[in-house]
Amino acid sequence: MRSRLDPRDLAGEVLAGIAVRPARTVLTVLGTVLGIGALVTTLGVATTAGNQIAGRFDAATATEVTVDIPEPIAPGSPPVVAWESLDDLARLNGVEAAAAYVTTQPGKEPDVRANTVRDPGRVLDRVLPVVGATADLPAAARTTVAAGRFFDTGHITRRDRVAVLGAQAAEQLGLTRIDNQPAVFVDGTPFTVVGVLAAVGRPDQQALAGSVIVPWTAGADALHLGPARTVVVTTALGAAALIAEQAPVALSPNDPAALTVNAPPDPAALRTGVADDISGLLLILGLVSLVVGGLGIANVTLVTVMERTAEIGLRRALGARRRHIAAQFLLESAVIGLLGGVIGASLGVVAVVLVSVGRGWTPVLSLAPVLAAPVAGAVVGLVAGLYPALRSARLQPVEALRGPG
Repeated sequence: MRSRLDPRDLAGEVLAGIAVRPARTVLTVLGTVLGIGALVTTLGVATTAGNQIAGRFDAATATEVTVDIPEPIAPGSPPVVAWESLDDLARLNGVEAAAAYVTTQPGKEPDVRANTVRDPGRVLDRVLPVVGATADLPAAARTTVAAGRFFDTGHITRRDRVAVLGAQAAEQLGLTRIDNQPAVFVDGTPFTVVGVLAAVGRPDQQALAGSVIVPWTAGADALHLGPARTVVVTTALGAAALIAEQAPVALSPNDPAALTVNAPPDPAALRTGVADDISGLLLILGLVSLVVGGLGIANVTLVTVMERTAEIGLRRALGARRRHIAAQFLLESAVIGLLGGVIGASLGVVAVVLVSVGRGWTPVLSLAPVLAAPVAGAVVGLVAGLYPALRSARLQPVEALRGPG
């Protein structure tokens, strides 16, 4: 008559084997807890960080659109975009600020000389780029005026020869104050300095900090700067993609394809990319911890088999089959891995919440890794206990009754 192992008896043997040495069991479970916890924490923190970075991207660069305008086909041909077309762009729903400007070509910057009233004998000559711009440039470029004021539509309409200096340009020219109405001479043409810019907030417009900015009308009259070459737009949050599509039509309805629009990438794609990058880097740490936990289970199970050889031999002598012995040790390892998975997943969720709260983030964690963590722990336990279980099953009753050694 073949011996059979009742599932209830198997469960009782497994629980007895786990509970016989509680300290060792706790340490073994701890290895799996660290591995599973590290995996859940890694995935949760990666997703949360990716969402946070994309959120900051939404609040800043996701509202910045730039339009590049080509040069006219021939010197006497009409401009691709007229300065007046900026009014049509500014009327679009979602546009918070829009400005156009033209900059002197690289390598052809004019000589700029500064005279101050306080020290007329001091003359500083610099080669600086000159920008002819519309009045809304500070708002569109995310900057303010640190001293004085920016020129307005009245200066543009009257074609006044006034200038606003970028912070770096003012420093190079030695102009530290404007209350004495200093002048700068651009290729010998005087421009009254009415303001100095503060730091420029848009990363793609940092060149303005080292430029001399004049009304586009005065720039065309005195310096022959030409038509607009760049349009910068600041949009409401979420409107950048729509404005990027509508801007070429508003600026150049006859040939919108001639304009090049630089719009921010999709924040959702950015969030996914950041989360994937962080997950790829940190997932290795979690896997290493999980492997260490599995090795711990395998080691403890193997030691348990060696210590319980007499018990195994007695059970074999009483009719227990090989598969019964193997099933017992496999189930013990799986239960240890399952416990580690449950505890590790719980601690991982807590860790993600604590990290998010500490950083002021909104925790984002998918349920899939949390629900899969106990299963992963059980699988790790099964794999880790496979060799010790097979070894215990191969023990002969007589050798096993003799005990280890």
